[in-house]
Amino acid sequence: MKLAMIGLGKMGSNMTRRLMRGGHEVVVSDLDADTVKTLAGEGAVASRSIEDAVAKLEPPRVAWVMVPAGRATESVVDTLGRILDDGDIVVDGGNSYYKDDIRHAETLRTRGIRFVDCGTSGGVWGIDRGYCLMIGGDRDAVEHVAPAFRTLAPGRGDIDRTPGRGKAGGTAEEGWLHCGPVGAGHFVKMVHNGIEYGVMQAYAEGFDILRNAETENRPESQRFDLNLADVAEVWRRGSVIGSWLLDLAAAALLESPKLEDYEGWVEDSGEGRWTVEAAVEQAVSAEVITSALFTRFRSRRDHTFAERVLSAMRYKFGGHAEKSGD
Repeated sequence: MKLAMIGLGKMGSNMTRRLMRGGHEVVVSDLDADTVKTLAGEGAVASRSIEDAVAKLEPPRVAWVMVPAGRATESVVDTLGRILDDGDIVVDGGNSYYKDDIRHAETLRTRGIRFVDCGTSGGVWGIDRGYCLMIGGDRDAVEHVAPAFRTLAPGRGDIDRTPGRGKAGGTAEEGWLHCGPVGAGHFVKMVHNGIEYGVMQAYAEGFDILRNAETENRPESQRFDLNLADVAEVWRRGSVIGSWLLDLAAAALLESPKLEDYEGWVEDSGEGRWTVEAAVEQAVSAEVITSALFTRFRSRRDHTFAERVLSAMRYKFGGHAEKSGD
């Protein structure tokens, strides 16, 4: 299929490349003309502006938005709302707040424009591993964009099938899922990222305990000088706590056992806060996720080795560089 990719950061650029590998024609748009030129050199169709990108599409036109949540997304969706026509589709693949999705869909619907929210997980590795896609929107719009979803998703791969999954059907084991109406995709992605906060925090605290096993306030016979890279590696082999996040921690610790390249200033990208807000709204207990969120706030004042582990994992999976507290 043919679509426009608006926003060519780490995610947007690599998603464009994966789509082109899958035989799709992608019109690219970004404020950085050099990035547009680079992708055009790889086979994409260059555009000078969002308006120019839309003009290069055929109805029903599909504009995929991959810009930061908040003001940038608001601006792009507003622009698309003015230039798209009845039957066209806007896909927000960024990390937008699900309540904003519902508002955008209602606004665009007055012009007959369809809106799809697509929570996207995969980070900088998604170009090769594929992206886990959590999608919200009307079924007809989702089905129209399904060829792109299938290409971006990892597919079944060599992961063992869940017992009984063959009878369940659906696309979940392909790595993409129509979760429900508008907002449902980003709601599922929001909770996904909240869980990510908690899992990362558990790993980080565990490695901090291991690192301090040789501290002088322990009896000498109980002090252990542990090789954390080796511990992470052995946990990757058959352990019940094995995961991709552990894989990334193992790589970071092997490269830098003391993680000297990381200050420990840990950002939060919004979804953790929204997950906690949803828990409050629904009166659902979420102690682990809430604690992990507040620990990130504290990391910007006082850094521990646990924060270095968190920061290292964020850099490994998403290319998230630290922001200085200054």
